[in-house]
Amino acid sequence: MSAFEEIETLLHRVRSNHRASLARAITLIESRAPKHSKFAEALIEAALPFTGGAIRIGITGVPGAGKSTFTEALGMYLCGLGKKVAVLAVDPTSSIHGGSILGDKTRMEGLSREKNAFIRPSPSGTTPGGVAARTREAMLLCEAAGYEVIIVETVGVGQGETEVRTMTDCFLLLQITGAGDGLQAIKKGVLELVDAIIINKADGANTVRAQQACGEYARMLEVLQPFTEGWQPQALTCSALEKKGVDAVWELIEAFEVNTQKSGVFERRRQTQNLDWFQARLKQSVMEAFRQREVARLPKIEAAVSNGELSVAGALKKMLAKEDRF
Repeated sequence: MSAFEEIETLLHRVRSNHRASLARAITLIESRAPKHSKFAEALIEAALPFTGGAIRIGITGVPGAGKSTFTEALGMYLCGLGKKVAVLAVDPTSSIHGGSILGDKTRMEGLSREKNAFIRPSPSGTTPGGVAARTREAMLLCEAAGYEVIIVETVGVGQGETEVRTMTDCFLLLQITGAGDGLQAIKKGVLELVDAIIINKADGANTVRAQQACGEYARMLEVLQPFTEGWQPQALTCSALEKKGVDAVWELIEAFEVNTQKSGVFERRRQTQNLDWFQARLKQSVMEAFRQREVARLPKIEAAVSNGELSVAGALKKMLAKEDRF
């Protein structure tokens, strides 16, 4: 069987809802082995005509906000509605083996057993913004497999998880009470990007505090310029643990989708996502090509910078000018 036939066979199995094949396809595109790159590119090219049919949801939040519990609750609710749900959960990377540390499948036991759900934990690696290096490609493969809702759950290590905004349609910030002063718990830079804030863990003795926090965040959102044209970001409360308010979150996402599709914002955002994907890969490809070209000189220049013999600006000038001194 030729390489082309193997790709066609793999894609056919992915589109036939064979989850093991989808996992294998994502493993292929995540591979750093040079021998796999051309096959990964061919697979994505072949899958493109079958993509674009899902709503892409980004979820970020402060540590302890219950992102995985919320994601599972939302996924279970959607599966109950008969929808196919894919979760791309980005975990911190192990410095020892390079894989995921937390393993979200083990933290979404109920959802992992749903026949209409697919969960893929991926290590964040050195990719900034709380996402994995091939999250965009993984989303396309999930869409080719027929998943209607794709949830990207960021690594959630602080305030830097904004890259997911560039690859999703609807961006949710999960927040809890008791995470410090309301105005300090989340940064304005993140607030300016969100389409909704979800106050999780609104249950038991925390219910009243969650409602108060919700009102505070709602007032903050009113004075900020909305990121999505024609859509006013909202604040909601929910309890992922008790499955309360999850239906209201989905209703909000549906309203967001209808609103943005009607106004044309949805399609324009998809076009922007494609350009962001291109630019991100362009930067990566240029850096890889540059490193390969300068493999002999780069260690020497790095050593000179490290020892204080050469300034950063001077090093960059030499590299870009391709001087032979080093």
